[in-house]
Amino acid sequence: MSDTLFARLEELFPEMVACRRDFHMYPELSFMEEETPRKIAAFLSELGLEVRTGVGGKGVVAMLKGGKPGKTVALRADFDALPIQDQKQVEYKSRIPGVMHACGHDIHTAALMGVAKVLSEVKNEINGNVVFIYQFAEEQIPGGAKPMIEDGCLMDVDVIYGAHVSSAIPAGIFSTLEGYVHAAGDTFEIEIIGKGGHGASPHLTIDPLMAGSQLVVALQQIVSQRVDPIQPAVISVGTFHAGQATNIIPETATITGTVRTYDEQVRDFIEKSIGKLASSLCEAADAKVNYTYSRGYPALWNHPAETQRIERLAKRIFGEEQVRKYTPSMGMEDFAYYVKEMPGNYFFIGGRNESINAVYPHHHTLFDADERSMLDIGKVFIAAVFDYLKQGQ
Repeated sequence: MSDTLFARLEELFPEMVACRRDFHMYPELSFMEEETPRKIAAFLSELGLEVRTGVGGKGVVAMLKGGKPGKTVALRADFDALPIQDQKQVEYKSRIPGVMHACGHDIHTAALMGVAKVLSEVKNEINGNVVFIYQFAEEQIPGGAKPMIEDGCLMDVDVIYGAHVSSAIPAGIFSTLEGYVHAAGDTFEIEIIGKGGHGASPHLTIDPLMAGSQLVVALQQIVSQRVDPIQPAVISVGTFHAGQATNIIPETATITGTVRTYDEQVRDFIEKSIGKLASSLCEAADAKVNYTYSRGYPALWNHPAETQRIERLAKRIFGEEQVRKYTPSMGMEDFAYYVKEMPGNYFFIGGRNESINAVYPHHHTLFDADERSMLDIGKVFIAAVFDYLKQGQ
């Protein structure tokens, strides 16, 4: 069955490329997607699937009911773009100024559309159901996954799989990892309120810049001295704003940054520690402080059994030498919300190809990916559906 379906997917490759390039030429930013979900829904409706639109806001969900009873597998793709100017010199270059698919979400969506078409043609042979989740707003917190889940996209689903093309991985290579693959991503803002005055009379002021400078340095001691070195954690200050003139000590200073962690207890500890450190340093300087900590996506954890399943299938599809362990990243991905609800796996497909200049990192103005990665994603999805549902008989 798999070989026949893989051959059918290959036949559909030109159609998948056309879909991908259309999405690439007309990208839409997170929470502003209108035409993209409309095109997806129209395509799925033509396949005869049960389609819901506006799921969680902008999401699209389609149900394929197999010809035989069984469990339900969900497959997820994201479709939002980034506020980046596309500088590639290709015929499918973005037509929308300042907006670009610079992370491969167009690849993911077109691949899942191909999978939906292949599976819809053999639905009578499927022992169970398949749910196709097309998610909006992965790139921008609070993301689209959580509201889509709250709106029932995982209702009656037993397992979920997701994929991401990677320009850091050579085309034809498959990669995944059991356990943590992406970190939780949070942000913090610290406003230090002092007493402004003339730079020539610092003794008459409460300098928020001085307190803030000490705080920026001290924040690094939380990870280096107070977090178990076995536990990955990052605190990075991204902005430090204060003052407008060389001879005036400002009234306030504002520091913002990001925190990345895997373990929830470490996450809680760092949130509290930043607040305590900010309060104590500012109190010592007679300054006041306002501290805000905002939680982003949780850490993405791949379930062991489903990771082992996907690795086994990938070795069959690509060959053992083409299957590699993924290197964990401190980046974040809201697929994490899905696997907090149920077993699942998130895997990575190589998209790097020097011959077509697909060598630039994600979120780069020249980002591109080998379009045959869509076939690789599709084959793993198809194999996973049949393998999981066969097990459930």
